[in-house]
Amino acid sequence: MNPWTTSSTWSEHGEGPVIAGLGAVTAVGRSAWAAAAAVRAGVSGFGPHGFMVDAAGKPMCVAAFPWLPTAQGVASRIGESLVAAIRDSLLPLRAAAGAEEIPAFSLLVNLPSARPGLPDDLCDTVREHLVREFPNGVDRIGVAPLGHAGGMMALRSASEYLRATPAAVCIVAGADSYLDPDALEWIEDTDQLHSAGEQNNPQGFVPGEGAGAMLLVSAETAQRMGLQPLGRIEGQGLGREANLIRTDSVCIGEGLTAAMRGAMGGLPQDERLTDVYCDLNGEPYRADEFAFAALRTRERFVAASDFVAPADCWGDVGAASAVLLVMLACIAGLKGYANGPNALVWASSVTGERGAVVIRTSALPAAEGY
Repeated sequence: MNPWTTSSTWSEHGEGPVIAGLGAVTAVGRSAWAAAAAVRAGVSGFGPHGFMVDAAGKPMCVAAFPWLPTAQGVASRIGESLVAAIRDSLLPLRAAAGAEEIPAFSLLVNLPSARPGLPDDLCDTVREHLVREFPNGVDRIGVAPLGHAGGMMALRSASEYLRATPAAVCIVAGADSYLDPDALEWIEDTDQLHSAGEQNNPQGFVPGEGAGAMLLVSAETAQRMGLQPLGRIEGQGLGREANLIRTDSVCIGEGLTAAMRGAMGGLPQDERLTDVYCDLNGEPYRADEFAFAALRTRERFVAASDFVAPADCWGDVGAASAVLLVMLACIAGLKGYANGPNALVWASSVTGERGAVVIRTSALPAAEGY
């Protein structure tokens, strides 16, 4: 259940908010632009964990922040990276404000859902950390532990808020870290750890960590403040999958299909999705789920199989996934290497939440919409 809003779909062409700032901290880059360039180049952030070994006796392969000590706690890693990503996303707003104080902003933060290695009070700890780091700039903070797709749910709530309050400023952010020893042992015990050893799973995922943030404003506010739109939200959809990973049930992508169809409703019928960004991480469950959903919606894609799944660079970044994927879509359009102007971004939480969004990027011929 989305703690920020109860509506499941939203798709009204041309009325979505614009993305005016991007922030990221990943194993392959400490800013949005650096991380996107690394993913574009295929740079891998994989490396051996400092002290955790797998069942074959080899160091576990992870995608960790190389500048943080291996033993630093997961709550601290999440908090530090989250603050850095938010500050990165605020840079355009600070530049537009000049000598004046930046306007107060609403902050919606997505964190990982419950699993071994996470403190029970993670949401409260992160909220308190954000209040200390941004004592004057935040007028409200919402924090929820919803995993991979939670950023889509926060984005949905931020969009509704901006429709009702066009002069407001929102930041949607997400952060995660699998680098706790208990979490790594649990990942291996549940046959999810990527490794080539005889007792390990070559179709598992590489545990990663990351944080992402995006600054959202209405088109009117962007124009009034002189903020450059980096992308525009064209449509959004949410869904729920009943057949979860690591269960005996069979997932045929019904929840993801609902989310994708909701998002596609914001795309004009004569246009197709030119780019796809997703949180596929090597697990067959996720690949099968997308295959079923793509088959049901194939008429809306130029090529559904031509997708970007950056987990092969920065690992599985969990609750940071949705925001970081939106960041990649926007920067691809701005830098001119997107296939076209209409990007689908989707994410899938282990607890059943599914989210999708269609982003209108600045790739030609989309610029006339800004």
